Amino acid sequence: MNTIIHEIVEKITLDMKNNLEDLILDSKDISHFIINTGKSLDEIGVKIVKEALEMLDETIRESSTRKKEYYIQRRNDKKTLITKFGEVNYQRTYYKNKKDGSYDYLSDRMVGIESYERMDLSYEAELIKEAMDNSYHKSGKKVSPNTQVTKQTVLNSIRKLGNVENKDAELKTKKKEVKIIYIEADEDHVAMQDGKNKEIKLIYVHEGKKFKSKDRYELINKRYFTGSLKDTEDLWLEVADYLEEAYNLDKVEKIYLSGDGARWIKEGLNWIKGSQYVLDYFHLSKYVRKATAHQPHTFSNLWNYINQHNKEATRDLLNIIIEETKSETKKESVKDCKRYILNNWEGIIRRYEKEYVGCSAESHISHILSSRLSSRPLGWSKIGADQMARLRVYNANGGDLYELMSKKKKDQAREERIIELEKRLVKKKLRSSIPESLDNIPYISDGRRSWQRQILRTMRGA
Repeated sequence: MNTIIHEIVEKITLDMKNNLEDLILDSKDISHFIINTGKSLDEIGVKIVKEALEMLDETIRESSTRKKEYYIQRRNDKKTLITKFGEVNYQRTYYKNKKDGSYDYLSDRMVGIESYERMDLSYEAELIKEAMDNSYHKSGKKVSPNTQVTKQTVLNSIRKLGNVENKDAELKTKKKEVKIIYIEADEDHVAMQDGKNKEIKLIYVHEGKKFKSKDRYELINKRYFTGSLKDTEDLWLEVADYLEEAYNLDKVEKIYLSGDGARWIKEGLNWIKGSQYVLDYFHLSKYVRKATAHQPHTFSNLWNYINQHNKEATRDLLNIIIEETKSETKKESVKDCKRYILNNWEGIIRRYEKEYVGCSAESHISHILSSRLSSRPLGWSKIGADQMARLRVYNANGGDLYELMSKKKKDQAREERIIELEKRLVKKKLRSSIPESLDNIPYISDGRRSWQRQILRTMRGA
């Protein structure tokens, strides 16, 4: 490792010198300098990871504990691990257990690299995170431009991750005391590979909204829920469980449940104790426009009656519109609007309560689901659409994807004991491999005053 440290220091200084010359003498822009510096750091990262893995392998070979429990079956077996820095090609030793005859790469096992794995977990997490916003093909290129990763590899990583539950993201608060809770729900319609559309539901809970900038507000303590492969009842049960854990419900005075009047949304009233339904403005205005489009002079009158909470006048006006409509098709359309408005009347009137802050379900559907699932001409599998929706919700809830993947991997890991390295051996290996002083590195010890020497002396603390 002593040699590699010398190589790394010399590479840093040489690359920085060349990059600075490009920047200053050849008038290259700062972005070009940053890109070249990034490439240099990636190359150094590959060298460091390779050296660390091979140093661990060497330490295990020299361990007295290993010698008691394992034979060396083969040395210098090659493996490639794809990382954020690039491909790391390293060598390790293959062992045979003296007791049970099993075989293993002990150094790989020590650091969590399974025999079938080609990618580092942190790199895999970056792939999946990138795939939340981009196609599988683009995400592979974006994470590591110098490494060839196919879209199938990205898809396989998502499949391997499995279900991401709505409860997986850590709660920000528990048993919080608030007076009002707002729940909003809507669905996205996603094109499937079989040519049909599938409904993917989205529910989110928040405590109101706060001013962020001109004409922009932010929801307070929002939490999202989704899942297209589960029953509506199960989804609402998850919401109810969250409310129980996150809030002191005895202190809550009102729970507003907003949506477009769909049966599955109103089903939430049966699961969320004390909740009151509100019809969201977007869908109400949609039906008002639909009912009056062919008789525009009735538009403002219909809104006036609704704003005055005058149900009888609203019904009478809709009846007049129906009577004066000649087209049977249009007449049926107005009847449909009438049924929708009158059947949701209580939810419409509740919109005017001073504590109610409105519903922004359409924009949340667009941001959380549609922007990845339905705004592009894609054909999803049922599992793929469900997983992507869950991933985007997990991310929106502030979840750390790498931490989740790491936890899942640990839960699935084999539990049999592997050797414990002697601390004395490890410290000895580190002392012999890593120089305590940088004085013997040419750029520092040659006595000449240069920016490279000054940088490295600063690193050393001189």
